[in-house]
Amino acid sequence: MTRSIRNFLATHNLLAVSARRQEPALNVEQDLDTTLLVDLTTTLTYRGLKAVNREEMTGKEEADRVYDLGGNVSGALSFSQAQPQHFAFLLAYALGEVTTTPLGDGGYRHQIRPRAGEVDACRSNPSFTAALRYGRQVLKRRYTSCFIDQVRVELAKDGWARIAGVVKGTGKVTDNTRRETVNAPFNAGSLTLSQGVEGATAAERLANVQAVQVLDPVTQAWQEVGYTEVSGEVPAVITIAPPGGSSTLTSYRVYYLPRESGWMSFPERVEEPPLKVSRVAVHLGGRWNGTEFLGGHQLTGELKRLVWQFANHLVVERTPGGGTDHANRAFRSGRQQKLSLDRDFRDFLLDLHLREGEYLSLYLKAQGPEMAPGLFYQVELVFPRVAVVAGPVKTAQRRLTEEVELAVLEDDTYGSVIVYVQNRVSGYAA
Repeated sequence: MTRSIRNFLATHNLLAVSARRQEPALNVEQDLDTTLLVDLTTTLTYRGLKAVNREEMTGKEEADRVYDLGGNVSGALSFSQAQPQHFAFLLAYALGEVTTTPLGDGGYRHQIRPRAGEVDACRSNPSFTAALRYGRQVLKRRYTSCFIDQVRVELAKDGWARIAGVVKGTGKVTDNTRRETVNAPFNAGSLTLSQGVEGATAAERLANVQAVQVLDPVTQAWQEVGYTEVSGEVPAVITIAPPGGSSTLTSYRVYYLPRESGWMSFPERVEEPPLKVSRVAVHLGGRWNGTEFLGGHQLTGELKRLVWQFANHLVVERTPGGGTDHANRAFRSGRQQKLSLDRDFRDFLLDLHLREGEYLSLYLKAQGPEMAPGLFYQVELVFPRVAVVAGPVKTAQRRLTEEVELAVLEDDTYGSVIVYVQNRVSGYAA
């Protein structure tokens, strides 16, 4: 064969992150500690920043050079059956300040709040390292210094809690791939690499050599070379079909996955139950006193959908003095949040709050199964100060509904939002 065949089903993708510990500095990797169960469409993308010299005097009509400015990383992490750990991971890195206290029988309660000030001279928010396996064995790529810029939480009827985060990165990536040049005769029947090829079986090793090419000494063109076997030794020996009849020394290129080490071994997945929308309690009005929510009205049958949107407005930049091809700073330009409620128009109370300009509080608790007697998997969201800014009345399924938009404001005492997550993980973004 001239190109090996490998499994590229997206169901084989895996995502691992440094959920528990943040990076010590910008563009400095942290160990991966958690493999996350994410939506099938989730991916992180490296986009090269290439500049074509179309505006330079080349002596030709068209461009003839491409300049490389490095690249950046973007993507979205989506969880359609969201677990408490998904809330904890995304919100710890989006908000930036986490305090963890032990609960009975191996549980932990994480308090997550918006961070005041910067993490260091280069970051407003903590950064994490992520790695993605593409397919079964196409490649693995590590993304250094990823940030959660935006978070969207959706609780809609007849479903699961959903949470998604928008990722921005500095553009520093590392692959487990290798292209090696081997010098050998044009009529060679085997090539010896400098290291071993990943794979416990002969079939896996063969699949992990993705191509072999040779520079034809006569035409000076690269052409494909067939190969049939890859040894399990270090260094590995690849059996090839001799591409030519002469013994002229030439160059071969071998594209392969070397033996895995370090970050390439993904950690185990943490198992938690997803949160059901039917077990979510929402209270509007009342007051947060720092430890519990007092008073207010519990929205029950009238609430059909709740959405919380959060944005850091994070800007990732390359500036003079960075000394690297990657971005060297990432600062937020001001958080912004809003809540949206889709509820039956059964009363005029929220409409009155809109017209009177009154301030309210909102409390949400999504409770899962017990992880120990009397101790539940749980997520709580506290918004100490909100205000109704819109509430158009519409008709849906022959009934009146109102689409209420709430501005999330910063309270003098308790801030804009407080998140509490209970599970068995010892910490996040520490």
